[in-house]
Amino acid sequence: MTERLRAVIADDQALVRTGFRMILTADGIEVAAEAANGDEAVAAVRRTRPDVVLMDIRMPQMDGLEATRRILAGGAEDTRVLILTTYDLDHYVYAALAAGASGFLLKDVTPEHLVAAVRMVRSGDALLAPTITRRLVERFARRDNVKPALHRDLSELTPRELDVLRLLATGLSNAELADRLTLSVATVKTHVARILSKLGLRDRVQAVVVAYETGLISPGGTG
Repeated sequence: MTERLRAVIADDQALVRTGFRMILTADGIEVAAEAANGDEAVAAVRRTRPDVVLMDIRMPQMDGLEATRRILAGGAEDTRVLILTTYDLDHYVYAALAAGASGFLLKDVTPEHLVAAVRMVRSGDALLAPTITRRLVERFARRDNVKPALHRDLSELTPRELDVLRLLATGLSNAELADRLTLSVATVKTHVARILSKLGLRDRVQAVVVAYETGLISPGGTG
């Protein structure tokens, strides 16, 4: 990709927005717009069509969760949402991931990690910090007060695709999957792409959510 990466920053704290803007701009990432609440975030995305949205969860008027739902349900197919949170086990984050967010970041993220994360999701590598994301999903996927957000039938998957999905949900990378299953990385990528296509999922994060919600893998276990 040679086009300049464009981002929208949504956070109700002006200081946070300013700091993130400085970090991204210094690395050649264009900040197309800023938003102080969910309503502004949705409007900014519709207006500027960014590649990535840095989305705070807790904002006035409309929170980041509802804003994420509206953005991803509103035809912004090429836009990726990165959730910003103060706590790494904020229960809103699980719902945001299920709604289609591509990952999450703590607000005290280092500048290097912030830039790397934005570029990673732009290139399609959605699962950021696999072990943290898996720990979060394990904690909330089976709670009674959290209704399943992704209803998918796994019967269309082949036995090999089920193996790939099961291991993917434990946080393994494509290279680790290839090593575990004695396959080439290219073959693993093909399996992952077919899984996402068959289940109608945006990315690997949603695949992890589905694996837990269908019982393919159990919290704390390996399926």
